[in-house]
Formats: sequence, structure tokens, C-alpha cells
Amino acid sequence: KRDWSSDVCSSDLTFSYIGKPQKRLDSRAKITGEAVFGIDVDLPGMLVATVARAPVFGATVKSFDDTRARRVPGVVDVKQVPSGVAVIASHTWAALKGREALNVEWDDAEGKKLSTESLRSEWQALAATPGIVGQNIGDAAKVLASGSRRIEVEYELPYLAHACMEPMNATAHVKDGACDLWLGTQSQSQDAQFVAAALGIDPKNVRVHTTFLGGGFGRRASADSDFAVEAAHVAKGVGKPVKVVWTREDDMRRGYYRPYSISKVRAAIGADGLPSAFHQVIVGKPVLANTALGKMAVSKEGLDPSSVEGTANMAYPIPNLRVEVHNTTEAVPILWWRSVGHSINGFVANGVIDELATLAKRDPYEYRRAMLADKPRHRAVLDAAAELAGWGQTLPAGRHRGIAMQESFGSIVAQVAEVSVTGKDVRVHRVSCAVDCGIAVNPDQVVAQMESAINFGLCAVLESEITIREGVAVQGNFDSYPVLRIADAPQIDVRIVNSDGPIGGIGEPGTPPIAPAVCGAIFAATGQRIRRLPLKASLA
Repeated sequence: KRDWSSDVCSSDLTFSYIGKPQKRLDSRAKITGEAVFGIDVDLPGMLVATVARAPVFGATVKSFDDTRARRVPGVVDVKQVPSGVAVIASHTWAALKGREALNVEWDDAEGKKLSTESLRSEWQALAATPGIVGQNIGDAAKVLASGSRRIEVEYELPYLAHACMEPMNATAHVKDGACDLWLGTQSQSQDAQFVAAALGIDPKNVRVHTTFLGGGFGRRASADSDFAVEAAHVAKGVGKPVKVVWTREDDMRRGYYRPYSISKVRAAIGADGLPSAFHQVIVGKPVLANTALGKMAVSKEGLDPSSVEGTANMAYPIPNLRVEVHNTTEAVPILWWRSVGHSINGFVANGVIDELATLAKRDPYEYRRAMLADKPRHRAVLDAAAELAGWGQTLPAGRHRGIAMQESFGSIVAQVAEVSVTGKDVRVHRVSCAVDCGIAVNPDQVVAQMESAINFGLCAVLESEITIREGVAVQGNFDSYPVLRIADAPQIDVRIVNSDGPIGGIGEPGTPPIAPAVCGAIFAATGQRIRRLPLKASLA
């Protein structure tokens, strides 16, 4: 359901196109199959390659025997590259069968010590100690020491794969001191720079041919352009275009993940029942600090702003707020995942607000509304979501509501989830979403992004997680890493709130509120607090 006025900008300006729904220019090509994605690239004389990558994080090639691989019909060459051992063939099947025939010995003894269970116990202890200060307003310690109405809780979120529908791939042609790249990418300029450095050529001699991409969510803005650089290494010296294809298992087990995170939070309410103190200690691997371009954003003390965003700058005004972080260094590769730190800390912040509302014996919507008395834009968005959902009205038997609000990337989004719970089965029936992104240039696109972000976030709420056992990612395909199916997708209603505020982002902000909204509804239904996702890890 789309809900917007004919003019989503409340200024006196009159626009012919801005603020009015416009058709996407790429829809016809995608519907008819004319769109060329990276996986579709087919060039004269092109070869196809797959790479045997270490299953254990941090492992390297010790030795390999390619005798059997070279006997596979269609295999052209086998070569070691920085990311593993590449099998180059005349077609995809030959490359895959050749890779299966490889005998690779990995130096992986150290990496096998890594597991989610070992990280959990280490990080829980670490979260009980002081970290790098990311925000300090007032004196949270003093208020918490004297406050009688307070909570102390732990939140945990897992590694998450991006799980793009199109697995990673890139085609490279390295010849005469130049390189042509064909790939779906979010970072063309960076790709050219990293590929040039890997090949020892001038960046101006790298030509990037951007195809459509079958899902990105941050994965195709790789911190080190890994899939582009890998293709260049494989193609170097071949003299022909080489398309490097990742399987779903490659993508899920040897890709990049949203960081695993544990937070310990102590919070208190004052005499008026509103939050008086909030102290969070976050443990996890920093995203920006592990990217070449993001290192400049990290402070000299080691503070990565992406690790604390979402609580250090939360929209809810708390007079005594302290956020600390411990940076971890495990070998698991991590990257921004749709909404970056807000997907983690938005869950924590809204979850704690819900818990404080219960402590104060207040309705979670009215509680937030009271906190936002001096923030009219935020309050308008919260009210719009509640009104759209019919907050306070009687629901069908067995259904319950939860609400959350998060400001991220310059936009404010509030969501109400309507949920039923039967044993361990959670069904999200409806999501009512309100968004203020300043001027909504194309309202139809704003709505589409909200719908996409909500469904994407629901995957992480319900079942998706990457766990590590003996240094290996356990989940490898959609049988063990489920994503939302059409039959499980909720009805989504979106209201765009008129605003003269600055134009904000729209691809990311719809994801953070959905997890706490659903979990708030589960509490309303069962009385059980959800502090660890996915739900299958928490529901009794």
C-alpha cells in the first residue's frame, strides 16, 4: 500500500517531476531479460574460472597437486593466486569439476581454533570491562550507581551474509599493460585503483564496464575490491578474458559478513519514568577500520564511528549517555551490511527503550512519544506509523504489536510490526512504516526501498545467521541460511511524511527498526524479551 500526498515537499516550490511517482528506466530491461548482469557477460574467446579458497578463515595455501584437475576435459590451466588456487577452463562446468579434482593442502591449524562459542565466552567477559569511549554525555556511572529502577542486559547479534541473489563474479581481460573489468559493482573508482595496484599498472589503464548487479547490500562495495582484484590476478598472463564465478557456497562461506556483536547495557529511569542513564559496552570487529578508505575516519584512540552509530547518536534524548567499544581482530572478514552499525545498535537501543518502558509501566509508543517532545520531525514519523497501524485499536485474536524508530543516514523511519506467536513459530502479518527523508524525489522509489529493507531485515530477525565452527562457516546455502520467502512476507504499508528537512538516504534506513519492532510484538504476545537474534536462537 502506498500512502503519500501529491506533493511530498511542503515548501512553496512547485516541481514537475520531484515529489511525483516516476517509472524506473531499468524495469523493462529486467522484466524482459535484456538486462546484462555480471554473471551474463559473454565475450569472444572468454574462459571461465573458479577459485579454491581456504575453508578455514585466515588459512593459506601450503601446497597443491593439480594433476587430476588438469585431466578434466575443458580445463585450460591451474594457477595459484593470492586468494587460493584458480582453475581456468573453457566453460563453467569444467572449471567446477576441475576445482573438485584439486588436492590442496592448507596451512590452517591456527584458524581451526575459531568458533562462535569461543568468541561468545571471550566477548561476554570483555563486555564487562571498560572500552574505547565513543560517546559520553553527563555522568551515566553516577546515575546508575544511585538509581534504584534500572536494568542490566546483554544483546547478541550474529555474523550475517549479504546473500545476494547473484553470487559474486567478475570478468577481467589483462593485456598490453591494461585491464578491462566487467562486473556489477558499487565502487567502480575503488575497483580501478585496487586492480591497478595489484597488476602494477596505471589506474587510467583500468577500464570498468559496469553491469547490472543482482543485489549488493554493501557486499559489492568490497573493502578491498576482493572479487575484482581476484579476477585480475586470475586473468593476468592468460591473454584472454576470464570470468571468475563464485558458487553460492563460495559466496556464503568465503565472503564478507556483518560483524558478530555482543553488547552489555545498563540503563535506568528517573522519577518521571523516562530514561535517565544508558551505558553500553560493545564488542565486535570494526567495519570502517578494516577498509582502506574508512581508516581515515577512525580516531587515534581506535574509535570506529560505524561501531557505535545508532546508540552514540541515537534520536532518543538521554541526559546521561555513555557508549564504549572493544575492537576485536578475529580472522573472519567483515564488511558493511545494509545500514551498517545501525542494524546492530538500532536493535539494542530500541530494545532497551522497550525494556525501560515496561519498567516504567508505560505503553512503548506513548513512552517514545514522551521522549520526543522536543523533536517534532521524529515525533511526526512515530505518530504516522502508529496511526497507520491503528495503534491502540483492537487486533484480531492472537495478534500483537511492537514499535520502533531509528534515525540513520539522514532519514527517520518508524515501524509497527503486527505479529502472532505459536510456540516457536513467529508470523509477521503486517508492517506499518513511516519515513521522513526530506524531499522524496521519487515517492514510488522511497516506498520500494522501505519494502525491500523491511523484508531484508526480516530475514535476519527470523532465521538467518552465520556461525563458525573450527574456523569454518557452517552455513553454505539457502537450506541452512534461509531468506524470506514470498509466502512469509508481510503486508507492508508505507507513509511518506511531508518534511522540509535535509534530503536523507533511503536504501539503508528501512532495515534497523524492523527487528526491534518484531521483538517488541513478541514480548507483547509472550512476555519474553528477545535479546539475541535470530529468533530461533532465543525462543524457548
